[in-house]
Amino acid sequence: MKVKFLGATKNVTGSRFLVETENRRILVDCGLFQEREFRSRNWEDFPVPPSSIDFVILTHAHLDHTGYLPKLVKEGFKGKIICTHPTSEISKIALLDAGKLQEEDAEFKRRRHEREGRKGPYPEIPLYTVEDAKKVFPLFQSVPYHQEFEISPDIKITFHDAGHILGSSMIEMKVKEKVEKTFIFSGDIGRWEKPILCDPTLFERADYILMETTYGDRIHESQKDASEKLKEVIIETNKAGGNIVIPTFAIERAQEILFYLSEFLRKDEIPHLIVFVDSPMAIDVTEVFKRHPEYFDEETKNLIKKGESPFSFALLKTTRSVHESKAINYIRGTSIIMAGSGMCTGGRIKHHLVTNIEREESTILFVGYQARGTLGREIVEGKERVRILGNYYDVKARIEKINGFSAHADKNELLRWLAGFKKIPEKIFLIHGEEEVIEKFSSTLKEKFKSDVVIPEYLAEFTF
Repeated sequence: MKVKFLGATKNVTGSRFLVETENRRILVDCGLFQEREFRSRNWEDFPVPPSSIDFVILTHAHLDHTGYLPKLVKEGFKGKIICTHPTSEISKIALLDAGKLQEEDAEFKRRRHEREGRKGPYPEIPLYTVEDAKKVFPLFQSVPYHQEFEISPDIKITFHDAGHILGSSMIEMKVKEKVEKTFIFSGDIGRWEKPILCDPTLFERADYILMETTYGDRIHESQKDASEKLKEVIIETNKAGGNIVIPTFAIERAQEILFYLSEFLRKDEIPHLIVFVDSPMAIDVTEVFKRHPEYFDEETKNLIKKGESPFSFALLKTTRSVHESKAINYIRGTSIIMAGSGMCTGGRIKHHLVTNIEREESTILFVGYQARGTLGREIVEGKERVRILGNYYDVKARIEKINGFSAHADKNELLRWLAGFKKIPEKIFLIHGEEEVIEKFSSTLKEKFKSDVVIPEYLAEFTF
């Protein structure tokens, strides 16, 4: 058996891992590269003919794990895409949105280059379109947690709850050649005692694991501290007379922020402000959450039993159309604006940043990871002047970041997950983290565990 690392190596996006046996070729995750310095990889020829891949197995629906699927299908993949039911539903929403955004961004750049007098032909063509995304849908096949699925007589997989987003999974893959070996693909490891979702699954044994390390060098603030800071930002920005603009990941983060806002308002702990979810994708994903309460933790299930909605309240306004989105900017007084994308790489958030980033009374509040090379990362790191939609703006708004809402395990939680193994796996491959973070976490593991810790390079191949 061979595993080739086609992404998420010394960076945090583009998760793709090619598993090859004598009988099968399987791709675990099929993500987009989203960091600016690596985006060109999305346009490169795939390392093997997509038509030669038998299955794609998905850990969860985030685009850095699924967003390359339409291009893979366009180039010849015809196999099955195996995942949990919520992952299937949310992936379809995310891929349609990604196709639409890529079409819009390509057209926006083309028009800008025309205005600037640049000569064509224009290289700004979308990686794939909405129609390309739709062609992926018939290939999805859903499998529940804990039910073994036979890929072939020598490969069996089982999905386990990762506690990261709704339907997210860790993949247990058993491969029998001369002897049976167990691989764990961690996907993105979630956190303990988060609202809405169950805790991450712990395993007793595995021979090899591919483990994410996004926050392997830091400790998150507690959930309580994070919610208190959210309250504080809302109260202080309301006093200043500005808006609270939250670049929001449509999957999980939007629903978690709504959960907390709903709770704050029930308890009368924040001003009763209008809250806009200015993201058709976040609206659609929230509906998926409502359809799948069986994936919730006991606390959220009990809340629903009492007749309370964790995702809606009287002052919540959802805006689907562009016209409704633009109208938000004419509202006087303070409001809370949640819009995508979460790293400010595209979507409606850019227009709200244009309106608010030079207002000292407004707050731009980041509640999720900002990858290197993204506009969100530039703002968080204190850049005084940023480029948005082709123009430069001075950063005068209050900038805040809350790490406690992260859906990724921090350093201690990653170690807690590893400690669940009765016997540490013989090889641990560290993926899905920036290079310096992976190096630090690798040093931590080598001090604590007797295991071969490997930091794979892009396109590296290992034979087992």
